[in-house]
Amino acid sequence: MTKLADGNETGIVIPQPVGATVQIVVDTLFARIKSEEYPRDTRLPSERTLAAELGVARNTVREALDVLESQDVILRRPGSGSFVTYRSGPARAAPTDSVADETSPLDHLVVRGILEPEMVRLAVVNMTPRMITELSKTLSEIEGITTDVDGFIALEEQLYMQIAEGTGNPLLASCYRLTIETYRQSFRTKLRRRNLTPRRMQDYQKRYNTLYNAIASRDVASAVEFIKLHLVEEQKLLLQDF
Repeated sequence: MTKLADGNETGIVIPQPVGATVQIVVDTLFARIKSEEYPRDTRLPSERTLAAELGVARNTVREALDVLESQDVILRRPGSGSFVTYRSGPARAAPTDSVADETSPLDHLVVRGILEPEMVRLAVVNMTPRMITELSKTLSEIEGITTDVDGFIALEEQLYMQIAEGTGNPLLASCYRLTIETYRQSFRTKLRRRNLTPRRMQDYQKRYNTLYNAIASRDVASAVEFIKLHLVEEQKLLLQDF
């Protein structure tokens, strides 16, 4: 723990003094992240939204986000926003690293084939209208990306996690989060970046739009069938790499 100037304790180590207002914003945002009000892998509200909500200037929010990014609590992607990268404790990292080392790309795809059809089925049944609206917003952001590979991947992960959390089953969502973390830490991520050409991004945007329409219309059969076909295409892409 590090004592800040106002005497409050925080897990953030600030390399140089900041203004009291910036410090308050840092503490507030970090507390929300630690409590998982802003879970790992999700995008923070915009600077404008945070400034209005917290009653501060946008440059104050921007400076606070600079601090959070310098401590690896968030990752800012130009044109895409700020994404939570904070882990609640070091104990989680070691097992995930170990699993990533032992998981082959085929292993990863097999687990996705087990989880995703059931995950989508439950999401269609259980997602609230508000969750579907948030899913639509993420899809709109994905559709706005043409060349930013890292931004596309981050939003893609966010889309899948929204579906996982929409199942209403926290254990299933946790299992799926592990598949994302394993994927992110394996060499497969480099292949993913290499394969995400602008043309392929457009293809994925169309696919996710189809999936969203099936979820929004509560069409279980179409949503599950889509994700199965999507996984077949992912398998074909995997085989091209080897």
